[in-house]
Amino acid sequence: MEKGSWKDLDKLMQFPTEGIFSTVLAISKTYNYTLMCLSSGTSIDTHTSTKAGIVQVLSGTGTFTLADEEIELKPGVFIFIPKNAPHSLKSENNLAILLGLTD
Repeated sequence: MEKGSWKDLDKLMQFPTEGIFSTVLAISKTYNYTLMCLSSGTSIDTHTSTKAGIVQVLSGTGTFTLADEEIELKPGVFIFIPKNAPHSLKSENNLAILLGLTD
């Protein structure tokens, strides 16, 4: 049986002057959970993934585009991303998200 773990995400959040800070929280052959902190105005261009994913907004604001739908990012928003779905995001204010990827 795999051993569990825990992290205090509030203590791990770091917002760079520009760009993205990320840290892997848990990883295996079938999953990857990463804390991503994007400084204000940072974008991630449209891309796809061969894995299904989730985004959970922890703090800040921004816009997430999933296929053709724009989703307002704010704390508490949860997004499921199917495999191979085009998506992008832009932070408005310092934005922290939990990104999970699974096979």
